[in-house]
Amino acid sequence: MATRIAATMSLLAFAICLIVGGLQADNPFATTVWRALLAMGCTLIIGLVVGAMTDGMLEENLRAERKKMEKISPDVPANDR
Repeated sequence: MATRIAATMSLLAFAICLIVGGLQADNPFATTVWRALLAMGCTLIIGLVVGAMTDGMLEENLRAERKKMEKISPDVPANDR
């Protein structure tokens, strides 16, 4: 999940930088692509961090929910829940 979030965010940043840098600012092609690639790389790193934090948060919440379910019905096997 972390890699999906990172890839989505970085591709979105790349596309936005191409549109804004190329169409709006009238920069040369090389400058526009270089800045878009740089933004994509930075956003990929940020996305990986955000994705890892999201995975950790999800695992923590699922662990707590499993413990809560075990307290409610300890007789039911884990496969039947």
